[in-house]
Amino acid sequence: MSEQQILLAFGGIGAAALGCQWLAWRLKLPAILFLLLTGILVGPVLGWLDPQEMFGPLLMPLVSLAVALILFEGSLTLHLSEWREIGSVVHRLVTIGALSTWVVIAVATHWLLGFDWLLAVLFGSLTLVTGPTVIVPMLRVVRPKASIANILRWEGIVIDPIGALLAVVVYSFIIARSSVDGLSQGLLTFGGVIACGCAFGIAGGWVLGTIIRRQWLPEYLHNLAALAAVLGIFIAANTVMHESGLLAVTLMGLWLANMKDVDVRDILHFKENLSVLLISGLFILLAARLDLNALIGLGPLVVILLLIIQFIARPLNVMLCTAGSSLSWRERALLSWIAPRGIVAAAVSAIFAIRLDEAGHEGALLLVPLTFAVIIGTVVLQSATARPLARLLKVAEPAPSGFLIVGANTPARTLGKALQQLGSRVLLTDSSWENIRAARMDGLPTYFGNPASQHADAHLDLVGLGHLLALSPSGELNTLASMRFRHDFGHQRLFGLASGQESRRTDKHRASLQHRGRLLGNEELTYTRLANLLHQGSELYSTHLTEGFDWEDYQALHGDRATLLFVRDDSGWVHVVTSDSALKPSVGWTVLALIQPEASGAT
Repeated sequence: MSEQQILLAFGGIGAAALGCQWLAWRLKLPAILFLLLTGILVGPVLGWLDPQEMFGPLLMPLVSLAVALILFEGSLTLHLSEWREIGSVVHRLVTIGALSTWVVIAVATHWLLGFDWLLAVLFGSLTLVTGPTVIVPMLRVVRPKASIANILRWEGIVIDPIGALLAVVVYSFIIARSSVDGLSQGLLTFGGVIACGCAFGIAGGWVLGTIIRRQWLPEYLHNLAALAAVLGIFIAANTVMHESGLLAVTLMGLWLANMKDVDVRDILHFKENLSVLLISGLFILLAARLDLNALIGLGPLVVILLLIIQFIARPLNVMLCTAGSSLSWRERALLSWIAPRGIVAAAVSAIFAIRLDEAGHEGALLLVPLTFAVIIGTVVLQSATARPLARLLKVAEPAPSGFLIVGANTPARTLGKALQQLGSRVLLTDSSWENIRAARMDGLPTYFGNPASQHADAHLDLVGLGHLLALSPSGELNTLASMRFRHDFGHQRLFGLASGQESRRTDKHRASLQHRGRLLGNEELTYTRLANLLHQGSELYSTHLTEGFDWEDYQALHGDRATLLFVRDDSGWVHVVTSDSALKPSVGWTVLALIQPEASGAT
């Protein structure tokens, strides 16, 4: 290829990757689906892109480094301290359940497709993982009950790095067996790979963590240091013991994520952005290298394998892991249906297949098309059917009408309890442990942390929530939260209170209404005023309107002492009252208002 053609190819890949990510964002579907389909279209179908011709001998080293960075980023999310908090069902899903899925897929692959046992076991380890990048977009569309959503989300987060580590270990064993003669020599070589990977990974994680903890580098160099460390450890481990680099970088991320007093949030944020770039380009390139003829040559056996994964492996997994739990058969049925395969399977299978083929392992190149077929099959099938199935089983949440409340202070807790009494789901989030503890004492669900943090992106449960109430005394945090959740809820469902400082600022220093959201109640109701009114004895009252006591009677009784905040209509939907709304409550509706006490001496 000429220089001009290579530049055009790079530009085309970048544009296609951006288009796929945007389409996935708009449709709330996993981006991997569009990336793989695009790669197949421009590669084997239309013949526009030939990665081997484009990169030549640099292709595989680049793919190897990209996979190393993806595995490092995934392992950074596995915090061992959270293991106790995720529940017994998730514990079983990522241990007993993963083992059962592994066995079923490996046996089916061996008997159906004629793979030898080692290759079948490797394929099973590659395709047992789901991952948050495919689960979270699907949950936003399916909107199952919170019990189901929490299990699926945590399973994806935890099994992603575990599955990657397992696949790397199996691959290392196969390479060790292929490079020497005899089982004993193969085991010795495998032990060397494991020992080298562990030594370099743990040492690299400890050194980098120590540098960060002792502040031997300025913060702006932390990301560069992490990137250089990943590449350096990967290359050094591979130099000492062939094929130990992937294990080393995976353990390096795991060690770094669990070191005390080491904040890896900035590194994780940088690596996630880098992973989006790498994944987007990598999957288009890898899909463009697919041998469709080899996949088609497998015939209906691929479909049979998909059916076994969908209707035997996953249901058996869920049956074993939910025995004795409080989940109903309907909830178990939906859990048995949702398990799309994702990024780890696609990224790791490509590099493993080529290395195994070079080592003389017959049939290794079929790993890539087969893995991609499983990914596309599970994502397409489950994306198209999971929402109707959830409705049929009656385990789908209704239209998201709950409230994410930013702040767990006294006004936020008061409004949260009142909304809860109206039948709405609420979730309070705050970075103050004192506020969170008080909210939990009041029986309110909470998230301890910043709602705009990277941790919240992965762990904040938005199932059933459709509105944002920004009730923090910090106007900047309210604005940031409104900007963060605008895509999730829509601008019309972002509400908040102006802070006292915000109301005194000029337009030049005040965030625009477009970013702040709509003002709750009226323009005079600032956070400070609401806090003062509650302190002075004002209370929130809900009143059901009837034919004998309608809206006009309500206004006549309370007059200016009532500040209307929420209205629940006869269908159960809660409307938020703003300064620009024209709601007129009808008979059968319930109004929630802040009522000021009568003046002293009034009759």
